[in-house]
Amino acid sequence: MRNLIIRTLSGTVLVLLTLSMLYKGGFYTSFYIFILSLIGIREFYAAVNNNGFNPIKEIGYISCIGFLFNSLNIKWITLKSISLLIIIPTIFSLYRKKANVKDVMITILGIIYIPFLFQYIIHLRGSSYLWFVFIIAWGTDTFAYLIGLLFGKTKLCPKISPKKTVEGALGGILGSIFLTIIFVNYFDLSSMGKFILLSVIGSVLAQIGDLTASKIKRKTGIKDFGFIMPGHGGVLDRFDSILFIAPYVYYIVNYFI
Repeated sequence: MRNLIIRTLSGTVLVLLTLSMLYKGGFYTSFYIFILSLIGIREFYAAVNNNGFNPIKEIGYISCIGFLFNSLNIKWITLKSISLLIIIPTIFSLYRKKANVKDVMITILGIIYIPFLFQYIIHLRGSSYLWFVFIIAWGTDTFAYLIGLLFGKTKLCPKISPKKTVEGALGGILGSIFLTIIFVNYFDLSSMGKFILLSVIGSVLAQIGDLTASKIKRKTGIKDFGFIMPGHGGVLDRFDSILFIAPYVYYIVNYFI
C-alpha cells in the first residue's frame, strides 16, 4: 500500500508538470522534451555500459542539443546539421580508436530511440492529438497496473517482465478505450469508432514500448533506468510507451486522418 501511495503521489506530480509544459507550448515544450531526452539518453547509456558497451556519450548529448535548436526553428540547425554533429565526432572517435563499431552503433541507437522519437511530441504540439498520445499511454499504463495488481494471474511475458499479466494488458487496452471516449467527446470529434480502433492499436504499441524497455533492463541487469521519480524509476521507465506512441499518432494524423 505504501508503494502505491508513493507511486500515486510522484505520478501525480509528473502528470501535472508534463501537462503544464505541454499546455504552455513553444519553448516550454521544446525545453521540457530536451531535458527528458538528455536524462533519458544518459539512463540508456548507463544501462548498456553494464553489457560492456562504451557509447560515445558526448555525441548523444550533443544530438539532444541539436534537436532542441531544431525544434526552436533556428535556421542554421537542421536535421542535416544534426547528422553532421553526430557523424564528424564519430569518425574522429573511430580514427583515434577511442570507440569501436559496436560502441558507435549503440550510440546511434540511443539517439534514435530517445531524442529522435521524443521529437514527435514536439511535432504534435499545438494539436489536440498531442493529448491523444498521453491519453493512450497513461490510460494503458494506469489501468494495466491497477487491473494487473487486482486481477492479474496469467503471465504475459515472464522471461522479459515477470510482473506483467494478460489481465493487466487487456485492462490497459480497456483503459485506453475509456479515456479515448472521453477525449473524443471533449474535443467534439467525429468517427468515434475510428478513434477507438486507433486507441487499441496505440495501447498495444504502448505495451510493446514498455516490454522493449523491460527487455533492455533485463539484458543489462538493472531494475530501473533511474531513480528520478519515486515509485516510477527514471525517465525511460515512465516515458517508454510515449516513445512508441508519439510517432504512430503523428503519422496517422498527418497521412490517414
